[in-house]
Amino acid sequence: MAGTFVGNRSFFDQVANKWSVMILTVLIEKPTRFNEFRRRLEGITHKALTQALRRLERNGLIRRKVFPASPVSVEYSITDLGRTLQVPLGAAFDWAIGHLRCLPVVPSKAQRPRSASAA
Repeated sequence: MAGTFVGNRSFFDQVANKWSVMILTVLIEKPTRFNEFRRRLEGITHKALTQALRRLERNGLIRRKVFPASPVSVEYSITDLGRTLQVPLGAAFDWAIGHLRCLPVVPSKAQRPRSASAA
């Protein structure tokens, strides 16, 4: 039974983090280029986007296609395996939207006031 939890944790580490879910949601609509992700995913850094895209590609959930142009252009699309996540991720998204008012608002680290001892 413990091995099951290890496998589940690996899944959540690789796929179910905030940026990966948002990237997959964008790719379900249509293939997307890097800079379009940057525009659509407000708050994502260049580094975080690059890491998430590499992780999803390595796990077989997205495909990366390089167009030999000047400058080089790269487009990402969802694979058949990645598309299998559409229903469960959609259900989680729908749940979150339906229960948003019930969830407590927790400020991010950047929004939390500094304590007197940290100053």
